[in-house]
Amino acid sequence: MTNSVKSFFNLSTLLCLILALSGCAVLGLAGATAVSGGAAGVDYTFTNVAYKTISYPAADVEAALNKALKKMDIKKMKRTVDEGKVSFTVVTSNLDIYIDLEKVTPTVTSIEVNAKKGIFFKDKATATEIIVQTEKNLEVKK
Repeated sequence: MTNSVKSFFNLSTLLCLILALSGCAVLGLAGATAVSGGAAGVDYTFTNVAYKTISYPAADVEAALNKALKKMDIKKMKRTVDEGKVSFTVVTSNLDIYIDLEKVTPTVTSIEVNAKKGIFFKDKATATEIIVQTEKNLEVKK
């Protein structure tokens, strides 16, 4: 083998080991659906951001989200609006949480929750629970 082929082989092997040890699935990069308990239907991006599309108007979803955050004692810090999308920055004692509500149609809204713990770690459980509690508040409203 030439030096460049050996280098490529070594680098490829190293990258495969890093992926294997980090717990990342090489296949199914688009996301995996959670199917346990109340989290059914919550999907995750490759970067572990929880998201779900809900059949309710954006205003109703925002009201349900605010109720869920209050119930969970999560403090809302910032709200921004940009053409059919409302974004929130919320915090807990050890998490920075970014929530986006995007109007898909007048009666359908996409919710995306990114709960970050430091630079590298994500809290999928908290992100999922925010979506689940928001949905419960919407169901009560029916």
